[in-house]
Amino acid sequence: MIAALALCLAAAQHPTQILVWGGDAEGGAPFVEADPADPSRVRGFDVEVADRIARGLGRSRAQFLQVQWSSIDQSVERGDFAIGLSGVEDTPARRARHAVTLPYFEFREVLAVRPEDASRIHSLTDMRGRRVATLGSTIAYDMLLGARDSTGLIAISYDDDVHPYSDLVAGRVDAVLLDHIIAQRALRRRGGSGFVILAQPVAIGHYVGVLAEANAALRDSIDLVLREAMRDGSLEQIFRRWNVWDDSQGTFFERTLREPRTAATAVTAATAGGAWLSYLPSLTRAAAITLLVSILSMALAVMLGLALASGRVYGRAVLRIATTLYIEIVRGTPLLLQLFVIYYGLAGVVRLPAFLAAVLALGLNYAAYEAEIYRGALEAVPGIQLEAGRTLGFSEFQILRLIRGPQALRYALAPMTNDFVALLKDSALVSVITVVELTKQTAIYATNIGSWVVPGALCAVVYLAMSLPLSRLARRLERRWRAP
Repeated sequence: MIAALALCLAAAQHPTQILVWGGDAEGGAPFVEADPADPSRVRGFDVEVADRIARGLGRSRAQFLQVQWSSIDQSVERGDFAIGLSGVEDTPARRARHAVTLPYFEFREVLAVRPEDASRIHSLTDMRGRRVATLGSTIAYDMLLGARDSTGLIAISYDDDVHPYSDLVAGRVDAVLLDHIIAQRALRRRGGSGFVILAQPVAIGHYVGVLAEANAALRDSIDLVLREAMRDGSLEQIFRRWNVWDDSQGTFFERTLREPRTAATAVTAATAGGAWLSYLPSLTRAAAITLLVSILSMALAVMLGLALASGRVYGRAVLRIATTLYIEIVRGTPLLLQLFVIYYGLAGVVRLPAFLAAVLALGLNYAAYEAEIYRGALEAVPGIQLEAGRTLGFSEFQILRLIRGPQALRYALAPMTNDFVALLKDSALVSVITVVELTKQTAIYATNIGSWVVPGALCAVVYLAMSLPLSRLARRLERRWRAP
């Protein structure tokens, strides 16, 4: 009776308002995905849960807002939307920082392994020295980090939940730890083959809706709607339509309806102000990886760029056409696409380690830009000097080594330094192929503490410490070698 009165009161207060909710359609079905029949719309069980909440609150409709999954908590506190629903996990840290609804779905963290390993791998304790993949900023990732010291496993973080399973089949990783819904979906996509899901769950978790801390009153109203949806069977119908219902969900519903709302558990994550010291070693390692990737990539870019520029300036027509095509294709396509093609697209031909793929992609991409710098520098040398060298009997190689090359270097060195600064920042993209560089480690840190203020400041300081000396060098070279 009290619940019904509260729902009626909420409906009377907001009779026509839209319930704006946030989620990540990149997560795909059955959570949220673009409707194949109309890509401007989304579908999934979280979409239907949002609709059910909107109806229960007396709102006119639910409106979806796309947001990156790892940014849902920050976006809801900014007021971008009222509630985040996209497989949001119930954690003590999230409960301490936000207004969290009662759990509405119970999931199991399960290990997926290749068929030949299923007989000897039964839990995380069997993964010593093996690579275990998961989605970053999740309970599963935290579990892998916690088990890393005791089991010796290697935790691999991904930005999506599709490539971990494709890399498992390809042999790049030895297991994947993720929610049973995601594992089952990946197995269906592969026609039921390629890997097996271990029956024994590693852990149990729950999905919740997350609201801004100041929206506790709205959260309480949503809890009433969710309890009513459990009682009247509408939640069960939603989950059955998306083939995620099983007997364990019925038991979970019964237990939830019997128990009062669970009090917020004391926060277990470190706070932003006191955690930076514990994260400093990880950030230092990530910064070293960023610097190493950048240096190796730039070295490759310089060598290949010199070869491309020489081909365009000195080569025959066929070579000039080939080098021009390479430069225009590479400069005209996104670096992110090139990373995916080299790491994932070529996996059937050559299975490159993630670090090597990152160096190759950045080096091949920046080689096109370096080639144009060197070509412009070579052509900037006055032709009269070249003719003078030929008149004196110098060969073209001698002219390049003694006359053209040194002057071209003066023109090219400053923009080369600028390019290295740009490459240093573009190296942040390599996290999409599992290389945990500085920006990715910072994002993990920020997600765990629920704030970007301290992590962002630390990350900026480290990037500035690496890039400012190079920028100052470039400006000094420009002043020193400026043409009279």
